[in-house]
Amino acid sequence: MSDSSDHLFVKICGLKTERDVDTAVEAGADAVGFVFSASPRRIDAATAARLCRRVPDHVLTVGVFRDEPLPEVRSVATEAGIRAVQLHGSEGREYYDDLTAGGWTLIRAAAYGDTMPRCGEMGEDLLLLDAPVPGSGVAWDWAGGPAPAPGQKWLLAGGLTPDNVRAALDAAHPWGVDVSSGVEQSRGVKDPALITAFLKAARGRS
Repeated sequence: MSDSSDHLFVKICGLKTERDVDTAVEAGADAVGFVFSASPRRIDAATAARLCRRVPDHVLTVGVFRDEPLPEVRSVATEAGIRAVQLHGSEGREYYDDLTAGGWTLIRAAAYGDTMPRCGEMGEDLLLLDAPVPGSGVAWDWAGGPAPAPGQKWLLAGGLTPDNVRAALDAAHPWGVDVSSGVEQSRGVKDPALITAFLKAARGRS
């Protein structure tokens, strides 16, 4: 996981197939995400384990969970072989502490609102700032309110596409970006061309 200040961190989430993973890795993604909570993108731990074996060490593998019991998260994360856990629910600090002790990198997802969360408040390594209605795939006002303090490691998410990611970066100045629905040809089905286009647009390549 790159810590370079001039490197935009890009995560492609909701991957379900070998083609999805290979495309994201070849296009230059820094992280690939697998969804284990209720979603059209949900896969099981065995499938994720097979896909993770295709991912080189320099690309972070992330499992996405929402309010699942802690023992289940630990079990699935271990079986899948993911290196990071992303939490989208109301998990408490003890939840994060337990997973930190297990050696996983932690990503805390929070919905954009009047109160701006601070990266590290729950012991997480990265903060993901999602749309006011998380998972809606709808673009929102990235510059319309408070933003995390400069220097924080946070990912912008929610309604990003190859067409709007540059504008979002210029408006919000995040450390990284996360995309799922914006690189799909239909709900839950990724489009390799859109994955590649998103990486190129995010990194400012033609």
